[in-house]
Amino acid sequence: MDRIGKALEQARKNVAKVHPKPQVDTSAPREYTSTRKVTLSADLLSEKRIFAQGDDGPIVDTYGLLRTRVLKSMSKNGWKTIGITSPDPSVGKTVTAINLAISIALDHNYSTLLVDADLRRPGISRSLGFNVEIGLNDYLASNRAIEDVLVNPQIEHLIIAPTKRVESGSSELLSSPRMKDFVNTAKERYPERIVIFDLPPVLVGDDVVALSQHLDALLLVVEDGKTQSNELARSMELLQDVNILGVVLNKGTVPEAQYEYYK
Repeated sequence: MDRIGKALEQARKNVAKVHPKPQVDTSAPREYTSTRKVTLSADLLSEKRIFAQGDDGPIVDTYGLLRTRVLKSMSKNGWKTIGITSPDPSVGKTVTAINLAISIALDHNYSTLLVDADLRRPGISRSLGFNVEIGLNDYLASNRAIEDVLVNPQIEHLIIAPTKRVESGSSELLSSPRMKDFVNTAKERYPERIVIFDLPPVLVGDDVVALSQHLDALLLVVEDGKTQSNELARSMELLQDVNILGVVLNKGTVPEAQYEYYK
């Protein structure tokens, strides 16, 4: 078994003990009347490989499958918060976080809060094409209310907590009592809510280790042909005390037969 295989096997062993399945709110869609609304560009979403409400095709189906597996594991373990990270930069973790958040939001048994916790290099607002007026960093460094940070991209059941770039002290902010309060409030406010955190890469600093203590589990994103097995193994070593939900292989080859199905 190679290093990646061993790392995946270790990830399975790190799954926490089973907890009762949480109750799910299947009531009418929630209205976010006090949350700032932004409009997304369909052309930009397509350019960034982010799917929109009403889309179909292999990408939508792939994230639907990931959604099913993630929700099954989170429900089984009583988890509400998950961080999306990668060993190294530029392998698609932010796109994965956004698409997974949208996919979960489209399941009306759940609502999703997508949090940009990559304070050094925020990517969610850039990928979705909106300006950040008040960010997560403002909440962490001041007495701002959580409601001041939140944005609704006019996708039902999806709320975003964007951030602005922080030049220094990011790990201190992410491990602070204010961050712990944010996580607890975010996951306890609505019983059907899943909170997804877009995190920095594991190997570029200590931010992921600092924040992971507040999260239920992590999902690792690797890129086919780019992420090295030693980078994944080193990341797994640094996260040995964290619940690893699984590893997502990004930018892999999709069989042509799968594309032919949609023609």
